[in-house]
Amino acid sequence: MRKFLMILSVTGLLTPLVAHPDGRTLYENYCQICHGSEGKGDGAGVPETMIRPRPFSAAAFKFDTDADWEKGSDTDLANVIRNGTAAYGGSSLMPAWSNLQDEEVDELVAYIRRLQVR
Repeated sequence: MRKFLMILSVTGLLTPLVAHPDGRTLYENYCQICHGSEGKGDGAGVPETMIRPRPFSAAAFKFDTDADWEKGSDTDLANVIRNGTAAYGGSSLMPAWSNLQDEEVDELVAYIRRLQVR
């Protein structure tokens, strides 16, 4: 097994498995402070006087970033994560997380979807 893992590591096949944190970890690092631990828009880092962040749990997404007439698609969420909401006419309080890699953005989108109340 050890030799197998070493071969995977040397060939670069193991790197994607360990290089990117999972969606929950990314959410805790980037989103939770404003959007809250359950995605209700009630994070501890948002003063009462500020505009409340969008509640992911309600799936009430605002932006159609790709002009497909559908608000809140996975593409829309990914674009907002990468570019911030100001890029689409929203608040400048939501930063652009352009430092995230595509796989990380995909993990975040998947985690945000799991926060939705069904």
